Amino acid sequence: MKYPTLIIGLLAASALLPACNGQKNDKEKELAELRQLAELDRREMENQYAEYAAQYGEMKKTVKDDSLQARLNAEQLRAERLLAELKNTKATSSTEILRLKKELATVRAVLRDYIRQVDSLQQKNIRLTSERDAARADAALSHQQNEALATSNQQLKETVEVAAQLNATGISVTPLKKNGKPGKKTKDIKNFVVNFNIARNVTAKTGNRTVYVRLLKPNQNVLGASGSFNYENKSIQFSASRQVEYTGQDTHVSIYVPANEYLEPGTYSAYIFCDGQMIGSGNVAMNK
Repeated sequence: MKYPTLIIGLLAASALLPACNGQKNDKEKELAELRQLAELDRREMENQYAEYAAQYGEMKKTVKDDSLQARLNAEQLRAERLLAELKNTKATSSTEILRLKKELATVRAVLRDYIRQVDSLQQKNIRLTSERDAARADAALSHQQNEALATSNQQLKETVEVAAQLNATGISVTPLKKNGKPGKKTKDIKNFVVNFNIARNVTAKTGNRTVYVRLLKPNQNVLGASGSFNYENKSIQFSASRQVEYTGQDTHVSIYVPANEYLEPGTYSAYIFCDGQMIGSGNVAMNK
């Protein structure tokens, strides 16, 4: 992330108002915490990329079709390449981090599709194996096939757990004026609305979810902090939250964030969290 020059202004003001030193220290402490959060987020992405690459490797072991193996290998190499790019990217490089996060969502979506393909192939192999065992009446071979199936199912179960993570798509961050219409000038804005869809995921658990939005101002302070939640074994502030009933299908969500404080010009970034995971992000630029 790139932090604006507001901190320089605070340093200048401290020459006139010594009492602001404490506030400056608090700002620096919070910025350090935000940098740490960004680094934790980058590490989480690294772990996910590595896990997805490993899952592709495991799936290759369960299929014999050369064409499918080649496609799985290509996707595994892609995940490994993106992981290498991420490791060479600083956590403060917000543009590159956001690009790699979008790439991560694509890798996850492609992985889900291959899970379905491999599952279909495995089911077909199961039927063929059952028919062959019945025809040959070979108890020893049947036992071996059952063991192989148990191993394959365990691998598939672990892969499905990864695929069950929720993902926010179509994210937009819109500043609203008092009349509810979109605006661009900070002096006119009374609310922000974050719109997005929680994507269809038949492997995810259905039911009520609490979705949190953390809206950061250009100086990386949380806008309208109204509470906190746990993320990466740490309590962090959020701007607004909402209960959502997720049915496994595409679910549209709108979350409003009141703007009852001074808004400086610059980029406002919204981060969306659910089930202890950051499921998406978006931003909007504001004029003075």
